[in-house]
Amino acid sequence: MSTIQKNIEAIYKTLSENIRLIAVSKTKPIADLQEAYDAGQRDFGENKIQEMTEKSEQLPKDIRWHMIGHVQTNKVKYMAPYVYMIHAVDSLKLLKEINKQASKYNRTIKCLLQLKIAKEEEKFGLNGEELIEILDSEIFKDMKHLEINGLMGMATFTADTSIIKNEFNKIANLMQDLQPKYPFLNELSTGMSGDYQIAITKGSTMVRIGSAIFGER
Repeated sequence: MSTIQKNIEAIYKTLSENIRLIAVSKTKPIADLQEAYDAGQRDFGENKIQEMTEKSEQLPKDIRWHMIGHVQTNKVKYMAPYVYMIHAVDSLKLLKEINKQASKYNRTIKCLLQLKIAKEEEKFGLNGEELIEILDSEIFKDMKHLEINGLMGMATFTADTSIIKNEFNKIANLMQDLQPKYPFLNELSTGMSGDYQIAITKGSTMVRIGSAIFGER
């Protein structure tokens, strides 16, 4: 059994059935992704559309591709034919483009709205008011080729677990508060290799893990 297969098995032992593992495969060669696929992994996350598109053309077609990086609207057209879920949606403008491009292929693309929970200025995301503004907008309600399934957040890069716990709490509590009015919000994508176990205790349903599977980049 390969190291990648062993790592995947070890991680799955820490996850309950309702938590989906997204194998973050950015910068990794096709051979590594194939090993993960052969171990049963089907959800892969990339942060560059060009790289994800090239990999999607070379790997089995039943892979569910997750775009987890920041998305420029002019790049959406390249992944619209195949992407399964876009995690980092942070504007109504981007949603409109996703809907427009998905309609060309008569597809429905799953989306998560990214909430800014970290302290770092360079992290993207909506605040609570902007989030509700999108969910209540008539433009969003008229979109037929996308689904908003939940929220995504990235914690501050820090060794201080109290900060991470507070940030994961913030997004989990917000989603819980919003669910009665917006019952379609049922996926929470938080947690990466260094903090996914904290994320799980705070209600995460998707964890994005790269280095703990494939090794450091």
